[in-house]
Amino acid sequence: MSESMLAIHVGRLLRANATGFVLGCRVSETDEVSFGSLVRVDTRDCQLAVFGLIHDISVADDLMVRQLAISAGMTEEQRQDQLQRRQVPIEMSVLAAGYREHGIIHRRIPPRPPLSLDQVVLCSNEEIRAFTEKLGHFRLILHHRMSDIPVEQLLVAHIAQAYVARGYDHEWALAAAEELIAQLRDDHGRLLPILEALGDEMPDLDIIDQVKVNP
Repeated sequence: MSESMLAIHVGRLLRANATGFVLGCRVSETDEVSFGSLVRVDTRDCQLAVFGLIHDISVADDLMVRQLAISAGMTEEQRQDQLQRRQVPIEMSVLAAGYREHGIIHRRIPPRPPLSLDQVVLCSNEEIRAFTEKLGHFRLILHHRMSDIPVEQLLVAHIAQAYVARGYDHEWALAAAEELIAQLRDDHGRLLPILEALGDEMPDLDIIDQVKVNP
């Protein structure tokens, strides 16, 4: 069985637009995902698969949560009941990074958003390798217009996770750094912190020493 057949269910779509979507999930469905994870949602006709990067994870509250939070005598049983059985509402926001249509991956804004309650899954290593074979989505992410998305840190997390999924492919990681340099060659104020953060995430590569940043 291929890795793509083993994709982990994350949640279901709550709302979406052309540039991203928000999904709802349970506490038990958050163990495998993190900031920067690549996820996929298939449209119901299975003709289009939208890929995106998780850029925010928020835990909502309700009246019961507020009451328990200020209760001096809350027991561990009550806390577990709230987390597991009452299903604390968790939302994850995803920035669209591309799509697959008729078996071909495109690294640009999808032609149409997925629909409410469509299933969202965590991409397998196989899918991450396929999606990151080309790096055109870097431009899409870096030039995203919403100021509340930390796109630089999002790319750092994405590259670090893809590096692991690709079996610690040094050549690919350096190519990713070179792509960032090409995209931000006129904006060293954004570029240098990204390269420094990548160096911290992948210290075995010495990225700063191995790539050339032209003044």
